[in-house]
Amino acid sequence: MIRYGDYLTPTERLRALNRPLIGLIFTLAVIGFVVLYSAAGGAFFPWALPQMVRFFIGFGLMIGIAVMDLQWWFKWAYVFYFVSFILLVLVAVMGKVGMGAQRWLDLYIFKLQPSELVKISLVLALAAYFHRLNTDDIYKPHHLIIPLLLIMAPAVLVMKQPDLGTMLLLVMIGFSMLLMAGVRLYYFVGTAIATLAAVPIVWNVLLKDYQKNRVLTFLDPMTDPQGSGYHILQSKIAIGSGGFFGKGYFHGTQGYLNFLPEKQTDFIFTLFCEEFGFIGAVLLIFLYVCLLMQAFKIVLKNRSKFGQLLSFGIMMTLFIYLGINMGMVMGLVPVVGVPLPMISYGGTSMLTLMMGFGILLNADVNNRTKVSKY
Repeated sequence: MIRYGDYLTPTERLRALNRPLIGLIFTLAVIGFVVLYSAAGGAFFPWALPQMVRFFIGFGLMIGIAVMDLQWWFKWAYVFYFVSFILLVLVAVMGKVGMGAQRWLDLYIFKLQPSELVKISLVLALAAYFHRLNTDDIYKPHHLIIPLLLIMAPAVLVMKQPDLGTMLLLVMIGFSMLLMAGVRLYYFVGTAIATLAAVPIVWNVLLKDYQKNRVLTFLDPMTDPQGSGYHILQSKIAIGSGGFFGKGYFHGTQGYLNFLPEKQTDFIFTLFCEEFGFIGAVLLIFLYVCLLMQAFKIVLKNRSKFGQLLSFGIMMTLFIYLGINMGMVMGLVPVVGVPLPMISYGGTSMLTLMMGFGILLNADVNNRTKVSKY
């Protein structure tokens, strides 16, 4: 019997891997390949085959991370955060511009999007910070300065790219971890009031014109049906036309006739709904719910504060991803450009997700391992 504080060898960790969680990850990835194959009109290029390659590279990375010592992740959490933050700074200085945004570093072999890495490194850094604090110290206001800087520094850089969706993700992930760590609720109430007070400044100073149009389009897409409202109107048409059982595989007319924009990335859930209908959407959401339930079980099982906060941060990252993407394509939230986990096409996002799952598995197999504060 493994007791709290026992150290596991890599072989023992490999045997203890959460197979239901791995099975769900693999199933969702296969669904992604199937939808990307359809999006390309029944071809492996340009999306399905590259996504497969990235997944299997990421799968190896996930298993490698899962069998590592949890103490190692605690020790190097700040280093990982610092490196990802420096990469964000490099994007601002020498990043590659695409579709009006400066979000990528061209490494010649592949393009790296550092903002994706920051989502994981932020979770690591916040988990490490609060693991070191005593419970009584969490309630002291001056102990919130560092975590707020950890959250806001990359959020500001990401906002300047501009990437409103990722910026919102970082802030929401960070604040959810503050709440989980035990920060008093009235701090969040004060923050909410300050945020509402800052809305006019954000609207008039920080937001770009196209971001304002997205908000206005969210409120009434028909104000500009051929311009800023086009994406969401076509998305709603595609989802509605799928009906209960869907139009069938390779029969998504909105997607095949190119009425549906970004069908391989941000709006891939729309293509899926058009082809597989309400039944398919419910089954896909069910798989995601099962994945989140597995993650939540890991949070509850963990005996160390670091492991608990780490697994909670990864779970919330996945939950927020899903909520924003699905809400966006259905017109429930403004269009902000957030991919659907494991389904949407994307290199850095796929590898980052697999890293996150590796850390989640690591927290699971080491759920009884004691993590030192030093």
